[in-house]
This record gives sequence, C-alpha cells and structure tokens, in this order.
Amino acid sequence: MTTLAIHNARVIDPALGRDGIADVVIVNGRIARVGPNEGDAVLDADRIDATGLVVAPGFVDLHVHLREPGFEHKETIASGTLAAARGGFTTVCAMPNTLPPLDSRPAVESVLREAQLSARVRVLPVGCITRGRAGKELAPAGELARAGVVALSDDGDAVGDASLMRHALEYSTVFDLPVAQHCEDPALVHDGHMHEGWVATRLGLRGRPASAEETLVARDIALAELAGAHLHVQHVSTAGSVALIRAARARGARVTAEVTPHHITLTHEEVAFGPERDYTRIAYHANAKVNPPLREQSDVDACIAALRDGVINAIATDHAPHAASDKEIEFTLASAGISGLETAFGLAMTLVHAGALTLPALIERLTAGPVRAWRLDRQPALAGLGTLAPGAPGDVVLLDPDAPWTVDPAAFASMGRNTPIAGRRLTGRVVATIACGRVLHALEGLAV
Repeated sequence: MTTLAIHNARVIDPALGRDGIADVVIVNGRIARVGPNEGDAVLDADRIDATGLVVAPGFVDLHVHLREPGFEHKETIASGTLAAARGGFTTVCAMPNTLPPLDSRPAVESVLREAQLSARVRVLPVGCITRGRAGKELAPAGELARAGVVALSDDGDAVGDASLMRHALEYSTVFDLPVAQHCEDPALVHDGHMHEGWVATRLGLRGRPASAEETLVARDIALAELAGAHLHVQHVSTAGSVALIRAARARGARVTAEVTPHHITLTHEEVAFGPERDYTRIAYHANAKVNPPLREQSDVDACIAALRDGVINAIATDHAPHAASDKEIEFTLASAGISGLETAFGLAMTLVHAGALTLPALIERLTAGPVRAWRLDRQPALAGLGTLAPGAPGDVVLLDPDAPWTVDPAAFASMGRNTPIAGRRLTGRVVATIACGRVLHALEGLAV
C-alpha cells in the first residue's frame, strides 16, 4: 500500500464547497480522506508540508494538441503530457488533428496505446466529426465511442456544411457525446490572419471578423436545439458569441463553452506592439497569431464576465505547440497557435490579482467545470474526477498564488516554445502536480 499525506494546506475544492486548512491523504492512487489533521494519524506515509500553499484537484484541459501521431517534430505525447504536468493538468483531452486523424477505431486505439507507454498524465482522446476532418462525410461516431473518445470535433476546421452539422449533432445523441465545434465560418475567415480591426488595418493584414465566429455559433446553437444535442463551443473569443451562448443556456439548450487563458488576458494589440505596448514601433509578432484571433478589450471583458458567472464552463488552453520554423517566417505564412499548458495558471491568475475572478472560481473552471461540461466522470474509472472526494482519483495540484516568476520558453517541457508572453512576469505558480498519488512535478525546494 502506498500512502501520501499532504499537510496543512489551504484546500480549495469548489465541487464540494471546501475552502480551509486541511490535510489530504492519498492511498493507492485514490483520495482517502481530507480534513484537519487527517495526515497525523497515518503511519508509514510519504509526506509533503504544504504550509502556505493551496491544494486543489488536478486541472482538466478539454482542448490540447499533442501532435502525435504525424507531427512529432512539434510535440509528442511524452513531451506534451510532461508540459501538462508542469502546468498543473492531470487530465488532457487530445484533439484529433493528427496524421492520421482520429476518425477510426484503430487511430484512437493507437493514441491510447502510446499514452499508456509514455504519457505522464491521463489522456482522453477526442474523435473526428467527419472523415479526415474534411467536412464531407460523417466519421463513424459509434465506432469512435466504443474506442473510448470523450467528444467529437474537427478541431481547427469548422464543419461548414449546415446539413452535415445537423446530422452530426443528431447522430451524437445516440452515443451522448458532446460535439465540440471550432466556430469560424470558413467563407468569412478565408485568407484572414488576425482580428479584423484597426490593428490589422495598420499592419495591412486581411482580418478574421468577429461575425465569422458569431454566425456559426448562432447556427450551431439552432441546430443543437433542433436535434436535442450537446454542443460545445470551443475557445469563445467575442462578446457576440457570449451573448448567444448566454441566451441559449437561459432557454435550457445543451450548450457548453470554453475560453483560453490568452483570450481573457490578451488583445489583438499583441500582434503589432508585443508585450511592451510600444505604440511608436510596430512589428508582426507571429507568436500572437492564433485562431480564433486575439480580439478587442470589449471582447475580453465579455469573456471574463461569462467565465465569472458560469456561462463559460471551462478554461481550456488550446495548447498548440509549433516548431520554430512554423513561426519564424513571414506572418501570413506562420502557423496559428500558442503553446499554453505551462503558462495557463499564471496567466489566468492575472484575473484573480486584478479582482476580476476569485481564486475558488478560477480553480472551479479548471477542475469541476470542464468535468461537468463533458460529464467526464460518467466513466467508472473517472468517478470523482475534478474533486477531492474520497474515492476520487488521487490527482492533486499544489499552488502558490503569490509566487512571482518569469516566463522562459527555453525552460518549457513542451517542444513548442511559441508564446507571446515570453519574458513576462507572472504571479501565481504551480508548485507540484500529483497524478494518481504519484508526484510528477515539483519545484526545487518542496520537501517530498
């Protein structure tokens, strides 16, 4: 029997309404008990003194690109899940834009096999909506469900055909799988490289308008209501989308949503002026190129408000690692995406320190929120996921909300060093990550 006792932490478990000083005891990879002085009576245990730290359930990310198979020069399951552990994530949902795409049972099973061999944290695969993510023909949802996918998505390629999307939503109800859509109308974002606004005009770049996202959100909400299906809106970025989702949820529609750390903290000005905000000089910062693009401050504020009041269920990183050669080229040719697993907590803590979000609310959107959104805890092995309830997986993160640190991409575990916040000083850090009772990551100085 293996036992780990974490002593004297501020335990925040939003799902159970817990916020106070307590011990957490993990036995054989499962939460055994949580409460004041619970660890004192445990004999023959490994011990962590967490005085002054916050202990929470391990984070859950609904949107991660692990790149394997097919793009191992960008990331592997091993490197991506190590980055996840360093970011406090103990469960990640792997997007299907691999080569081959995850549109068949053998493809899904190959990812699960590799995850068993090399993953540091739990990997839950997401299957394709359409074969080859080509938007022409539905992938076999039943086969994918039996293989173990937790959702369906064509990821960075929206299903533009409304009839096909309707059938996908209808078909998904048979297997009770969420359909996660990248909501950007392909016809409206064609050849666009950043948010359509004054910064794009100044840089001479074709934009991706907010309406491209909002028209598809509106369409898919209508289709989901028609089908009685579960629609999940990925990486919400505009105030208009927030209003549509808010109204749909008020009507009782089965709509959930996520937002990324970068879409609640950064704006399109990053592309031209970088973190220094030097308006006397302009540049083309490809590390700030992401789809959907960074928007305006009013959009950021709307997303924060929706996150705060629960209209947006989860913070998801949309971790998109790229090789240096994908970014260090002409802006219009550069790949879109941000490597975000290792900076997610520190960047999101910006909202807590600004008073825009409480720490328990932030933790909820990283733990119980995503689990509830996709009902990941329906699987018997994942019962209690996102909580510290007795019997739940022994997934725990230790946090120092007030620790300052500087983002250094050279120190990333991820092979993707593409971040627009390199050199930025953040406050709030992951001190240790424990998955199924095993310490996967710990900063130097933490006694284990």
